Amino acid sequence: MLGVIAIGAKNIAERALQLIKPQAAALGLEVWDITYKKEGADFYLRVLVDKACGVSIDDCVELTHVISKELDEADIIDQSYILEVSSPGIERELTKKEHFEKYIGAPVTLRSIRPINGARDFAGKLISYDSGMVTIELEDKKLMSISKKETAHVKLDDFDMADFDKEIE
Repeated sequence: MLGVIAIGAKNIAERALQLIKPQAAALGLEVWDITYKKEGADFYLRVLVDKACGVSIDDCVELTHVISKELDEADIIDQSYILEVSSPGIERELTKKEHFEKYIGAPVTLRSIRPINGARDFAGKLISYDSGMVTIELEDKKLMSISKKETAHVKLDDFDMADFDKEIE
């Protein structure tokens, strides 16, 4: 049963993206990611949005009102669900090719699924993302490359982002 939910969830997220993306763009927002999953007894449709000057609560509320009606009319989700609209946050997870490309040169933290030389947590500068391979420059200046599939997550390192922002201005 879990496999059926996972396949359906991906399809629902993709269909939701098609409906939500133009609505978000009309409000000056970029869709960062959409997920649909069951947690406990509830299903959640999570919409993460971003914009250059930062996402406000008002942005989230406005988009929620706009897309709630659109989602209800399209009726792409059979069961009841909770709709959450928010920012991906400062320590946003990089999940898509576009995310990695946007933040080349940024400080990141990476957690591997399995230990590498006895460690699972790494920090450094994102050097590249090519064909599913993530390369970061560690603090000792050594390069580390790992398949995205072998990571639990790759996130921006919020403590070092101020320096990154100054570099790209």
